[in-house]
Amino acid sequence: MDKRSDQLHIYFLPMMAPGHMIPLVDIARQFARHGVKATIITTPLNASKFSKTIQRDREMGSDISIRTIKFPCKEAGLPEGCENIASTTSTLMYLNFIKGLSLFQNPIEQFLEEDHPDCLIAAPQFSWAVDVATKLDIPRLAFNGSGFFPLCAIHSLMEHKPHLKVESETEEFVIPGLPDTIKMSRQKLSEHLKDEKETPVTAIVKDIMRAETTSYGAIVNSFYEMEPNYVKHSREVVGRKVWHVGPISLCNKDKSQRGQDSSFCEQKCLDWLDTKEPKSVIYICFGSMAVFSSAQLLEIAIALEASNQQFIWAVTQTTINEEQNEWIPEGFEEKLNVNGRGLIIKGWAPQVLILDHEAIGGFVTHCGWNSLLEGVSAGVPMVTWPLSAEQFFNDKLLVEILKIGVPVGAEAWSNRTDSTVPINRKDIERAVTKVMVGQEAEEMRGRAAALGELAKRAVEKGGSSHNSLISLLEQLRNAKITSN
Repeated sequence: MDKRSDQLHIYFLPMMAPGHMIPLVDIARQFARHGVKATIITTPLNASKFSKTIQRDREMGSDISIRTIKFPCKEAGLPEGCENIASTTSTLMYLNFIKGLSLFQNPIEQFLEEDHPDCLIAAPQFSWAVDVATKLDIPRLAFNGSGFFPLCAIHSLMEHKPHLKVESETEEFVIPGLPDTIKMSRQKLSEHLKDEKETPVTAIVKDIMRAETTSYGAIVNSFYEMEPNYVKHSREVVGRKVWHVGPISLCNKDKSQRGQDSSFCEQKCLDWLDTKEPKSVIYICFGSMAVFSSAQLLEIAIALEASNQQFIWAVTQTTINEEQNEWIPEGFEEKLNVNGRGLIIKGWAPQVLILDHEAIGGFVTHCGWNSLLEGVSAGVPMVTWPLSAEQFFNDKLLVEILKIGVPVGAEAWSNRTDSTVPINRKDIERAVTKVMVGQEAEEMRGRAAALGELAKRAVEKGGSSHNSLISLLEQLRNAKITSN
């Protein structure tokens, strides 16, 4: 690619967590395909997860590179090698990890002063990034990793505080000022949202909010057609400059390369799916951070058996909190091998490849934003099982606004589901059956398929997300010319 004098140089600083890093690296790659010089800053351990992909992009002509900084584990009070939020196992470790991010400021500021890029796109957890960008007189864009609806809902909660006017954890309240009537209860909110007391976590959140409100704007991994009212709400009510550039997973042609290497043979997985009828298999996966008790995994296994639905179930190592296989009912796997009704993947699964297969008819998900978008892009309805983060808001989007979701009955926010009362097998079986069988399932599938087509069009040339990205790059080029 020719190095032109008007070429934009953008630094990308992703949060070291799977749900943040995967989409922002994909966004950096998409920017590079549009002629931007893209530099991704991360730690050596995290860089190793996507360095081969970046090298392939370079060989294809993209001007994209990685700069690494050693993560200050010792200084932050973390064990050596703890370079990703997925490696933290307690609130103290999480707080120490966030503390470690603040120690990045000096080396990154040095990088920026050396290169003087035209823009810095950073995760909100790097709250100091806005100050560094201001010092260098370049725009800083935030990338939250979430969608418009959850961001608008959280903004309304923090501004109006309706959750402080109810008398119990279970009493419902309406989130004020949104385009839709959305009810929530305190037990579905994270501690830092519902707690007025100043804690280390609330202090971090306030710092993040300060940085976000003073940023040049934000890029969002979503598309206009999925959340039109909330794109407008973000701009007109919240008052932020926002650009939708997703679903970014659809811009990545090599679907097997997102995230970690699959520990399960992709070909074996696809061969198994090839033997199934269209829309006949349900896929179950709770992301990379969920920790389930053996009791909960057992309830899921028994529910899947009772549902008589064919399934693929991805059980990651973090999901299994106790001795392996304690949760598997006696003879369960042997029976699956004989009747071919199910497949259990132990480890990372090639999720986008699985969801895009014609045999998949439904998806049991924790409602993480990336998984939600991947399900939407594949055109499949979902069983919603929110756990933590902003997932209870995402559940509302799928079930009440888009009407392509069936709730499993999760009621309480928790970082670790191994400490909560398990959702029982009957509720799981009911939700799985409802999303796979009957007239209501067919109607949901029709809505999901239509939304999936809109998602694909959004990232094509002339689509809403494609145009939004072109508009952003044009504004950044104009800002560069003005500053020069």
